[in-house]
Amino acid sequence: MTKTALETFIDNVRSDWGPLTSEVAAACSRHLAALLRAPVTEAWLANLHAKPPLSTTLYRDPDHGFMLLAHAEPAGLYRPPHDHGLSWVIYGVQRGLSEMGTYGRLDGADGPRLVKRNATLVQPGQVQVYLPGDIHDTRCTSGPALLFRFTERDLKVEDAEERRITRYVERNGVWTRGAP
Repeated sequence: MTKTALETFIDNVRSDWGPLTSEVAAACSRHLAALLRAPVTEAWLANLHAKPPLSTTLYRDPDHGFMLLAHAEPAGLYRPPHDHGLSWVIYGVQRGLSEMGTYGRLDGADGPRLVKRNATLVQPGQVQVYLPGDIHDTRCTSGPALLFRFTERDLKVEDAEERRITRYVERNGVWTRGAP
């Protein structure tokens, strides 16, 4: 029996999984980029296109804890700067366009503030890797978009329970740390 692209992705990531290294991040990026090229005729992807989810878990690994989620985003949706705590994340665009910006954090007497480094327009089939502590934002520039988010661990736990995710808010034209 032929495996789906999703099953192949899971097998490949499980095979390459280990502590974060350049090689593990590169391998997972390659596997996610391959998944983004899956034919829309595969039932799991056809369902995502037919009924785009705000967010749904496609896979949670029972042994290693990594997860693959799908997010549907309307054009113009903006997610302000944030990090992912101790986790690393790979975003992939399956359909639509997403602009992803990166920021540097500067600690001053009045608290931390962000300086935008760059913005990348991520097109279908492309991926972006964010390591622990990296700060980024996302904006759907052409939608509806379908994005996949591969995470090293469950970010709901990282955020709600461990309180390790930092979000930023804009005050008087300056991005500063939001309320905990």
